[in-house]
Amino acid sequence: MATPQVNDLLTTMRIEETRYVRVVARTPWGVAFPARQVARLLLITRGSCLLTSDGQAEPQQLGENDCFLVRAGVEFALQDAPGRPLVGCEGSKGSVVEAGGDGELTEIVSVRFTFDAVAAETLFALLPPVFRVSADASTGQLLRATFDLIARETAANGLGAGFVAGRLSDVLFVQALRAWCSDVGSGTIGWIAALRDPQLAAAITALHGRLDHPWTVGSLAAVAGMSRSVFAARFKEKTGDTPLDYLTAWRLYRVKVLLRDTSLSVQKIAERTGYRTGTALSRVFLRREGCAPGAWRKQAVGTGA
Repeated sequence: MATPQVNDLLTTMRIEETRYVRVVARTPWGVAFPARQVARLLLITRGSCLLTSDGQAEPQQLGENDCFLVRAGVEFALQDAPGRPLVGCEGSKGSVVEAGGDGELTEIVSVRFTFDAVAAETLFALLPPVFRVSADASTGQLLRATFDLIARETAANGLGAGFVAGRLSDVLFVQALRAWCSDVGSGTIGWIAALRDPQLAAAITALHGRLDHPWTVGSLAAVAGMSRSVFAARFKEKTGDTPLDYLTAWRLYRVKVLLRDTSLSVQKIAERTGYRTGTALSRVFLRREGCAPGAWRKQAVGTGA
């Protein structure tokens, strides 16, 4: 499912750093992945294991070709059986982590991603803690092919291997994000799920098409072909947010991108994002972000966020 929101994220986000690791484990074994501000995509290339995390109630049994995406800030572990002693994955300086004894072999490949601060805040609110990609789906096959290319580049370590592996990691993450968007269930709360409702989808698409428009709940309801009260109630039910809070969140995302990537004045940015004056924008920005747009820009540019 292609959405204006995801497209907006993908065209403005920056994947700042990636790291490829291959885990070679023999029973009995267990590997811990601490909670860090990085997202991870992992593929079981051989054998099987249990996935436990603070983002799910019960362990998941994973087999060969199973792939899963873990949101930043989520701690998880992989092991051949419950209760195994865990070794850390982060301590290794190389691209191969060995764990366990001399029993049955399991191999796992992992790519971790570090994002710029602007994209991370919006992106991590979008993603579930742990998302499993169906092993027999066409997207799963694409992910496996991209993983294989990264593995070959890393192993060969030829001219520009790091650059090529980094770009392939970008592709890998987009493929996983696309898989998640297409797999969101009807009972899920969030704007991806809301797009399954044709009337809400019409309003959301129009909103993203013109963030600078002076939208009201009434005008969005008119686009959806619904009464104001019914639209507001259904929008809240499906997205977990009110229409105007949703609009403000995405306007401020666009404001941050413009502050970071352009030299436009706050007044010009206000005009492009639906605020009548720079003062009006600054008031909302300060309330939501805790600092003025100029101060945020100075910090973002200074840190390369």
